[in-house]
Amino acid sequence: MPARIRAGIGPCIGQPSYEVGPEFSATFAAADPDSAGFFIAAARPGHFLFDLGGYIAHRLARLGLAAVERVPHDTAADEALFFSYRRACLRGETDYGRGLAAIALAE
Repeated sequence: MPARIRAGIGPCIGQPSYEVGPEFSATFAAADPDSAGFFIAAARPGHFLFDLGGYIAHRLARLGLAAVERVPHDTAADEALFFSYRRACLRGETDYGRGLAAIALAE
């Protein structure tokens, strides 16, 4: 049945905006050694930039889906188009936008 499923990955935080600590990357590496390719060194020692959209696309593709497509927007960096929880927190803002996800059956 996976060959009949198409997945779309909407806008999400982009790798240049998604800095994580060493415990985050270690958790992913322990669960899936292939995940190491989705982390690059950040400017802060011991921290990494995580490619969330790429990681999700990789995991979905491994399921044998008919197609996996991504929207190439970085919600944290593109302030004119998107709210970002991470951006708001880094700035100390008290409010931020909300996200939405959907799953639909299409014939």
